[in-house]
Amino acid sequence: MPEVAVVGFAEAPHVRRTEGTTNGVEMLVPIFAEVYAQTGLSKKDIGFWCSGSSDYLAGRAFSFISAIDAIGAFPPIHESHVEMDAAWALYEAWLKIRMGEVDTALVYGFGKSSAGQLRRVLSLQLDPYTVAPLWPDSISIAGIQARMGLDTGLWSEKDLAEVAARSRGVDITGLLDAPYVADPLRAHDIAPITDGAAVIILASAEKAKDLAERPALITGIEHRVDTPVLGARDLTRAPSAEAAAKAIGVSGVEVAELHAPFSHQELILRAALGLKDDVRVNPSGGALAGNPMFAAGLARIGQAAKEIFAGRAGKVLAHATSGPALQQNLVAVMEGLD
Repeated sequence: MPEVAVVGFAEAPHVRRTEGTTNGVEMLVPIFAEVYAQTGLSKKDIGFWCSGSSDYLAGRAFSFISAIDAIGAFPPIHESHVEMDAAWALYEAWLKIRMGEVDTALVYGFGKSSAGQLRRVLSLQLDPYTVAPLWPDSISIAGIQARMGLDTGLWSEKDLAEVAARSRGVDITGLLDAPYVADPLRAHDIAPITDGAAVIILASAEKAKDLAERPALITGIEHRVDTPVLGARDLTRAPSAEAAAKAIGVSGVEVAELHAPFSHQELILRAALGLKDDVRVNPSGGALAGNPMFAAGLARIGQAAKEIFAGRAGKVLAHATSGPALQQNLVAVMEGLD
């Protein structure tokens, strides 16, 4: 089976609000052009297209169909979509290349979080009979998770502030004096509302050498899921992330891009993935610096691949999450293909 590599990555600017439509076209067109320029490919060279987004976030049915306007109507394309973060769309495209059906694929994700009340929209992913009708919002659930870790001594509020300061590139001084948003979480512990999009081009290892100077070869990728019943699992752990990491092996990684929308979740993931202190975590800033829904997980894969493109690392890890309190987790390991 052909091996697969990341050969191009681009993302739209992270902004609090965009005047564009909820289908992401305005954000996607420029970054499509950017990855075409990086790789020398054009639309007709792409064998498979796969996207990730959410009709709930867009507030309209089949919103991803409208997003295809960013690709163009002709020539016809081979296209698919996942109703979740585009990191899972990348998994589908990875399989497509591994099966030998195509040798190139373009994966994209987009989300306009500013179009609605994100905290309430995300409540719709909870159990529709016993939990969602109570409207527990995503930040409150994360606050419960953070409080459980504090009460059991797994981390302190200072630990959370240190993660936030590094991710946001600010001084830790004064962060612990900020008011709570959802005790014990403060504003700096919570990913900002972000409109944005991301795109990655994948290619078979053989073709990748012609498209990038130093492709990022995907040497392992796995995703697992935990129960959606919040009371049935220990929220201070991420068993699905741990299982995914064990399935592919993550030893020796130099950089890890973790999709942690809350500061304490980075600490949970570092433990679950067994990352040592010498691993550089989220040099891009991660989700705390910008969290475009349904594109942030894909962007973690792209940002990790950039470390290989630039020669700053030889082996990297990327992580994406979906669902409440780190319910679903995808882990990928990449190495330089010289």
